[in-house]
Amino acid sequence: MECEPRRWKVVEHVREKVSCRACEAVSQPPAPSHPIARGRAGPGLLALVLAAKYGQHLPLTRQSAIYAREGVEIDVSTLADWVGSSTTALVPMVLAIRTHVFAALRLHGDDTTVPVLAKGRTRTGYVWAYVRDDRPFGEPDPPAVAFLYSPDRRGEHPERHLAGFAGILQADAYAGFDRLYAPKRAPGPILEAACWAHARRKLYELATTSKAPIAAEAVRRIDRLFAVERDIVGLSAEARLAMRQERSAPILADLEPWLRQQQERLSRKSEVGKAIAYTTRRWEALTRFMSDGRVCLTNNAAERALRGVAVGWRNWTFAGSDRGGERAAAIYTLIETAKLNGVDPQAWLADILARLPDHPAKRIGDLLPWNWKAARDISSN
Repeated sequence: MECEPRRWKVVEHVREKVSCRACEAVSQPPAPSHPIARGRAGPGLLALVLAAKYGQHLPLTRQSAIYAREGVEIDVSTLADWVGSSTTALVPMVLAIRTHVFAALRLHGDDTTVPVLAKGRTRTGYVWAYVRDDRPFGEPDPPAVAFLYSPDRRGEHPERHLAGFAGILQADAYAGFDRLYAPKRAPGPILEAACWAHARRKLYELATTSKAPIAAEAVRRIDRLFAVERDIVGLSAEARLAMRQERSAPILADLEPWLRQQQERLSRKSEVGKAIAYTTRRWEALTRFMSDGRVCLTNNAAERALRGVAVGWRNWTFAGSDRGGERAAAIYTLIETAKLNGVDPQAWLADILARLPDHPAKRIGDLLPWNWKAARDISSN
């Protein structure tokens, strides 16, 4: 096995002028479209910078140094300008993915912190992830994730994000979601589906670190639910529900009274008591999966989507501004959606950056990762 070094090149377009001897009219071929108007960066280079920053978590300062060692001097400020201009050019793709995500009947939702540069310090911003993934219950609709940025964690932000959504929301117990679950909410109710991974997590920590026997027994009982779920991944919603009624219902029938019995025995201030109370207070939302085969047992899909964001800011340290946070959310939407569909983000970004300037607006859907991949597969065959 061998690896060839990256090759840089300059592409020059020669546009010859032609004059007519009879009428003296002068004609010239039109200039080719560029991802950035009058910009000198080609789509492949822009895709490289975006994928490196948001996909491989390489800050622009580190990219600039890498390119310089390869003999190409690109200032950090120039790279930053390219990222901003590319994000603007890619807005139609971001909006198309968000439309696809929020048209789902079931979503995963979660958020994570992002340091944002302020005067002499950093403050905390938030990136929210909403994941549409129907593969666990065998639906063919492609998966996608929409990221959005907010400068704080007030409940008004998820209310705005989900203003047009009605269906099932799988999320943690964040109080900012509570108003979304109001019965008379417009345009329709949102049903809460809680996460068993959150319910299990604290109990597992207590069982492993404190050797708490009650916590260990609770984890053992909860793990029986996970064992059922592993057997029904990819089945239809109806088949999943039937299997749950057969195998999970008896587990829950034993688990609920046992948890409430232990809760009565334990002090409310004890760590195990608090962990059990988290579960019993949210029992209706935690057991939502027993009435709808589309509901998953956990919210891990959203947590997996946010993992790249968390790894990213540990490398690039902070977003430069709220505008930078919004830009990051937009590019993460593209990169993580491409990865969910088995598409190389850099190759996809390079192609759509080249095609977008001349692509009809009403056919933006043709460039979405799943359609792009399908077209590539057909052409390769």
